[in-house]
Amino acid sequence: TLGIPQLTLIKLLTKPHTGYVLLAHRVPSAEAATVTKLKIAGINLVSEMRRVYPLGGEAAQVVGSVHGDGAGASGIEYRYNSVLNGTNGLRRIVSDAIGQPISIDDLRSTDPGKTVALTIDSGLQQQVERVLTQVGAEYSPKSATAIAVDPSDGAILALANWRAPGSTSAAGPDDLAIGLNYEPGSTFKAITVAGALQDGLVTPDTEFDIPPVLQFADRQIHDAENHGYEMLSVKNILKFSSNIGADLIGRKLGAQRFDDWVRRFGFGAKTGVDLPGEQSGIVLHWWQYSGSSMANLPFGQGESVTPMQMIAAYSAIGNGGILRPPHVVQSIGGKPTRVPPGRRIISPATAWELRDMLRGVFADGGTASGAQIEGYDMAGKTGTANIAINGQYSDTAYVASFIGMVPTDHPRLVVAVVVNQPQGSIFGGSVAAPAFRQIAGWAVPYLGIPPK
Repeated sequence: TLGIPQLTLIKLLTKPHTGYVLLAHRVPSAEAATVTKLKIAGINLVSEMRRVYPLGGEAAQVVGSVHGDGAGASGIEYRYNSVLNGTNGLRRIVSDAIGQPISIDDLRSTDPGKTVALTIDSGLQQQVERVLTQVGAEYSPKSATAIAVDPSDGAILALANWRAPGSTSAAGPDDLAIGLNYEPGSTFKAITVAGALQDGLVTPDTEFDIPPVLQFADRQIHDAENHGYEMLSVKNILKFSSNIGADLIGRKLGAQRFDDWVRRFGFGAKTGVDLPGEQSGIVLHWWQYSGSSMANLPFGQGESVTPMQMIAAYSAIGNGGILRPPHVVQSIGGKPTRVPPGRRIISPATAWELRDMLRGVFADGGTASGAQIEGYDMAGKTGTANIAINGQYSDTAYVASFIGMVPTDHPRLVVAVVVNQPQGSIFGGSVAAPAFRQIAGWAVPYLGIPPK
């Protein structure tokens, strides 16, 4: 009945000095019923509590998992284990000689634990998971991550990871949204430009001479597409994603001021999201830079960030300049959780200028022109970054990413998509931007976001 060989059962049942032997664990109900009908003396069934997830694996990276004893192992289950578990009650029963209770006293009442409600929107979460599954099937990456946030308060509306078959489970303390350290590539150019704008060093229309190749210390910097000498405004440096242009803006800032802006946007520190296992990224202090560090850093190579840090930074651009910790818990025991006030990092005017310039990414000639959602005004940025392997940047391993927001004037949704080592196409504009379009395009009518 239990599927255990007869000799094994005999050994278990005749083992000396045991007293209690566990023959089988988590026996299906049909088999348990069969054992009960056999009425074998000394063979008993013991009921156990088991965690059941009505929505199955939906939002598994956020919800997390529990150990066999019910204790939280990862995600919200782990972070809020003491809140969810509650405490057992204690009852004293005094019985007479024949076992009949004569007095019952409740010494400690039972606390069933509190309900933890999340900010996750089930419909949007399902769409994000569908899209990442499609990305996995089409590009066979090592992993892919997507996060959707309401920039007004940092509420996480959806968060999902996809991993290549055979890799670690999607539910675990190594949630890629908070645990993947990657070099952001060109999505970081918005941070470089933000600092220069806020410091008054450039305007959207400030023009730079862009040579075909920029010699920077011992490095030669190229743009993704070959070109002759040209003039590009700051606006077009973002639109066409010019590495050389970003470096020239970085030169205006200088190493120390650039580092100040990197840290002001929250990089090098945890965002404070209410999920366990968050990483801080890897950010050098300006005095640790080499002579050629500023050849790479302004366009997002040479320092590592997490997807959560990037969406927090872009949410600040989207909400008018306030950096807030993203959060996934909406209420505990019916009481709304306190939303941290955040801190101002750029002025509303600078945030608006950035969003206005990031519109160009979707325009004709922009790096994500194919990701435009008809009828909606959007802002965003592509990123394509080489991965460093054994101290050298690989020519075959890349991270493709896209972060966008809608609508531009008063963003209600920010979506980040990060695809780690896609095969075939490698560019943020061709791999991650279409995934953004599928997520945001589905979300805008669903969330009631009107077209322009």
